[in-house]
Amino acid sequence: MKEKYEQLKQIIKQMGNVVVAFSGGVDSTFLLKAAVDVLGTENVLAVTADSESYPSSELEEAKKLARLIGAKHQIIEISELAIPGYAENDQNRCYFCKNGLFEEIAPIMEQKGFNNLVYGLIADDASEHRPGVRAANEHGVRGPLKEANLFKSEIRELSKLLNLPTWEKPSLACLSSRIQYGEKITQEKLSRVDRSESYLKSLGIRQVRVRTHQEIARIEVEPQDMQLVLMHHHQIIENLQAFGYKYITLDLQGYMSGSMNKVLQQV
Repeated sequence: MKEKYEQLKQIIKQMGNVVVAFSGGVDSTFLLKAAVDVLGTENVLAVTADSESYPSSELEEAKKLARLIGAKHQIIEISELAIPGYAENDQNRCYFCKNGLFEEIAPIMEQKGFNNLVYGLIADDASEHRPGVRAANEHGVRGPLKEANLFKSEIRELSKLLNLPTWEKPSLACLSSRIQYGEKITQEKLSRVDRSESYLKSLGIRQVRVRTHQEIARIEVEPQDMQLVLMHHHQIIENLQAFGYKYITLDLQGYMSGSMNKVLQQV
């Protein structure tokens, strides 16, 4: 693991300067920390895209993390719903998202004199459905964590050694990933997911997804939190129905990253 970390630092060092697409999640925070440690504050810029699919609680968290690391931080506002092809929500949704993001960051790089754009792609992602990788390749965007063959568990362990508070942070994903493929994405649906997950987290549940299948909310939590959901089921039903869902379900398989991709494996 330490050898991989040294390899990561060498990869970053060779680039000379980087813009980090920074969400404030486990991976991009670790990548930003490594970049600042290797290249110094002046040669690193974190860029966070505030959009409809970015969980409302995460923007302030990203600001705090950038300050903690000592990184320069720029926030841009983008509308993913305005990107052609995105709202239709087919299996290439993430391609449209990443393509739009990288296009927005390109003029910032040119204006500020940065030559390299990096993002938090990791070794685990090689086995998952990741259309955004194609957009990254088309734009020459690199994933140093994957290049160093770093896996999520190793990134968490290294983050702990570096005293990053994100070492035990639940995995982060855009709100659009909660909506079943083929169902049109709207601002109302994204807000409904955001409010529902925020409410469930207020009950003490750390890792949660509210998967949306039209009028059905399929709640995914870790197995140890299922009892907590059942204890509060009356309140959960009341609140999520108030947010716009008609049917509230608990997925007995528990939280599973990328569970919406199961339908793609059946095609």
